[in-house]
Amino acid sequence: MIQKSEVFYGKILLFGEYSVIFNSMALTIPYTHFKGELSFISNYKYTDFEWAKESNTSIAEFAAYLEALQAKGELLTAINLHHLRTDLARGLYFESTIPQGYGVGSSGALVAAIYNKYAEEKIQSDRNLSKKSIFKLKAIFAQMESYFHGKSSGLDPLNCYIQYPLLIQNSSEIKTVGIPRNKFDKNGAIFLINSGKPGKTAPLVNYFLENYKVERYKQAIDNELIPLNNQLIGTLLNGNGKEFFGLLNRLSSFQLTYFDRMIPEAIREIWQEGVSSNLYSLKLCGSGGGGFMLGFTPDYESAKKILHAKGFELIPVYKNS
Repeated sequence: MIQKSEVFYGKILLFGEYSVIFNSMALTIPYTHFKGELSFISNYKYTDFEWAKESNTSIAEFAAYLEALQAKGELLTAINLHHLRTDLARGLYFESTIPQGYGVGSSGALVAAIYNKYAEEKIQSDRNLSKKSIFKLKAIFAQMESYFHGKSSGLDPLNCYIQYPLLIQNSSEIKTVGIPRNKFDKNGAIFLINSGKPGKTAPLVNYFLENYKVERYKQAIDNELIPLNNQLIGTLLNGNGKEFFGLLNRLSSFQLTYFDRMIPEAIREIWQEGVSSNLYSLKLCGSGGGGFMLGFTPDYESAKKILHAKGFELIPVYKNS
């Protein structure tokens, strides 16, 4: 009998995309709507076998990356790569509903799953991890996930592994937090909208960093975006719903102006309508360019009706009722 492995959920970066690069606050949550687990190709499983074979090949290439780091003495944690290779020969793959390139943690969940199963001196997942353990995990995960993105903060796999909301206060302070739910209007909601195509992180991050070299753009990020981002996180954690939605409208407008390239063409019209109407606010979900966009509304049913008429289905992240 094949032993059932642990399930790892996707994640959503609620706030902090791009600005966290320059030490702003960030808030990320696990998202149980999407999930993945390590499994084995078997005649007794109902799955997409071609996809499973592709996943097996992809993990084998990831294993080669880890082996190269190990050979150079650079791997930050001991991973039983012989065991991993043996399992790959047996048909190991990642059975996942997390869409790739959509900003909801597909590579983060895989990295968390590989670490969980094959790390030899594993730091156990726990809501009350010490600061030292959190930052050690973050460094390990950043190195591992860099295979997929060229460079990684390690936050996505950290969130997928710990499976609690994480507040990044700055580059030296990360902690688990609770998010108040009953202090917001009962009709409010957080939701996802599908842009219809995947996005690619690395080119957009490079584009952002190049723009940041321009003084006017730098001033906007430093003096407008970062304070606004931090204030939004504070009002959300404090349960101040009225102020929260007002700030969201400002953030949505800012991103429409300064992150135009990150907003897919198919989304721009409804994005602008949200800014104008105040009925809902859209923002990037991760790096943008494609994938999901994140929406917030004080009146979910009204927003759903309007966006549905425009051809967009809403995927709830959180609803009060």
